[in-house]
Amino acid sequence: MTIKVGVLGARGRMGATTVAAINETDDLELVAALDLGDDIAQLVSNGAQVVVDFTHPDSVMNNLEYAIRNGISVVVGTTGFDSNKLETIKGWLAANPNVGALIAPNFGLGAVLMMQFAAQASKYFESVEIIELHHPNKADAPSGTAARTAELINEARASVNKEAMPDATTSGLEGARGATIGDVHIHSVRLRGLVAHQEVVLGELGETLTIRHDSIDRTGFMPGVLLGIRKVVATPGLTFGLEHFLDLK
Repeated sequence: MTIKVGVLGARGRMGATTVAAINETDDLELVAALDLGDDIAQLVSNGAQVVVDFTHPDSVMNNLEYAIRNGISVVVGTTGFDSNKLETIKGWLAANPNVGALIAPNFGLGAVLMMQFAAQASKYFESVEIIELHHPNKADAPSGTAARTAELINEARASVNKEAMPDATTSGLEGARGATIGDVHIHSVRLRGLVAHQEVVLGELGETLTIRHDSIDRTGFMPGVLLGIRKVVATPGLTFGLEHFLDLK
């Protein structure tokens, strides 16, 4: 069965790459490629079953509300989701129980595995910090991937009752130790020439372990995007993280 797909942010870099990837498949049909100024009602009139959103944190919630209320499942790569926004989306989905929503901090299969590996490894190391590196046009810091990695690490360490990480810092310039999510420090780099990169550095007495993922080109995200489209139509409700659509057991 062919799945009819719309793309929001279709003229941006990720959106345009998504449009090209959909057009290369046999089981997905692109029915709307929309960007700023286009009529979002084309999603309904063209019969979209799934919409992929690569827009901007300032507009994504309005886009999702429109899609979900009109019975269209959503695959979201736009960043900036916090617990309040996720609860709002759950409310829209509760009123439309046949609709699915995938919110993915990262669509790179390697990035998803990096997050899972880092969470597992963090149970065995005293310390862990995250360095994320992106192009200077990125709107948020830290990245959604880094934030999600920190959340997974905190959950993993709590599950084995790990103690707080040691840090004797008592003075320093503001921001020198980065931002923190839970017990994990995150350092954000914004530099021309980068795409999307992340290192998780773990330390224990006598050794360190570095887990790194590099996105060299945006085409590397497309297998994850296409997987999300195919899975979300059969997965009602909210799914946060592409790892839930992978067999990682």
